[in-house]
Amino acid sequence: MPRTADHEERRRQIADAVSKLITAHGLDAVTVARTAATAGMSVGLVQHYFRTKDEMLLHAFREISGSIRARVDERIRDGVEHQRPIARVMAEVMTEYIPLDEARRAEYRVTRAFAGRALGAPALAAVDTETARKLREGIADAVHNGKECGEVDEGVEPLPAALRLAAMMEGLALQVYREPEADAEATVTPFVAPLLEAELAVVFTGKCRQYAR
Repeated sequence: MPRTADHEERRRQIADAVSKLITAHGLDAVTVARTAATAGMSVGLVQHYFRTKDEMLLHAFREISGSIRARVDERIRDGVEHQRPIARVMAEVMTEYIPLDEARRAEYRVTRAFAGRALGAPALAAVDTETARKLREGIADAVHNGKECGEVDEGVEPLPAALRLAAMMEGLALQVYREPEADAEATVTPFVAPLLEAELAVVFTGKCRQYAR
């Protein structure tokens, strides 16, 4: 049976409720009853869409991943349209994964909860692994494109470079998240852009021939 718009909207509402509970109270607060109350639905209706807590968490994670991906795609389209260097576009893309504001902190909290839950749940672990792999592949593609246009030296291997950049980005995101939101702007936030740019400059050492004037 095809899914209707109403069906998808209810699934989104449940995912939003899961995200709100995790953001405010942590993963332990997520139960079917609390999720139903937060979403303004009956317990029976929530169970109609998701039988278990893991199913709800997986859907919330996918919703957030899709939202981040949409913002990343928009950054890339804008970069191509305005002929920005790949390194600059990558810096903008990577900031979407850094919890620099309230919305991204909420997203990060859910993704961290998902990763923690995945340690003991093979089905969730498979999704977590695939998500990380796609991120690395996306960065590797950017490095490969950089080699094509002259921003990256021919001797640079895309995958090791992508591993380095992904590891740096994920570590930086954790450091930013650990800082209380009220203090972050005065402590770690000012260093995010310079650190990303410095790390990207190690890989993207040249200038793009494609946009040469």
